[in-house]
Amino acid sequence: MRGFLRFVSEWKTAASLSFTAAAVIYAAVSLLYGEETVGIGKLLSLLLVCALGSAIQYLCFTDNILKKMRYTRRALLFLALFFPLLAGAAWLFRWFPTDQLGAWLVFGGAFAAAFAVFTLGFELFYRAAGRKYDGLLGQYRRERERRGE
Repeated sequence: MRGFLRFVSEWKTAASLSFTAAAVIYAAVSLLYGEETVGIGKLLSLLLVCALGSAIQYLCFTDNILKKMRYTRRALLFLALFFPLLAGAAWLFRWFPTDQLGAWLVFGGAFAAAFAVFTLGFELFYRAAGRKYDGLLGQYRRERERRGE
């Protein structure tokens, strides 16, 4: 039960953050295209995608379900699960003219670019954090050796 409550807590935080970001991006893009209102249907579709996407993110990027999986495989699994969800929502909720190949190419390209940027960002962050902790561990060991422990 405790594990389920932890999942719900982490999931709702991630879903809330991603929905907020998606709504802000949607509003900004809408403004660029001259829209003055935000449709409730679009917002609800974003909420659905963010809720399901956060569950996929929890599955792929925590050790709570998938244990000892390399980050590369986790990222590929996330890609394999999330992109069809996103594409299905784009088609079902008509986020763009889905009968036009060019619109799908822009959609896929934007997704690929965003995925690459976020993946690279996390990789750089974790490498920097690893170096920081390696440095702190080395400092701790030197201090212990100096004291003769």
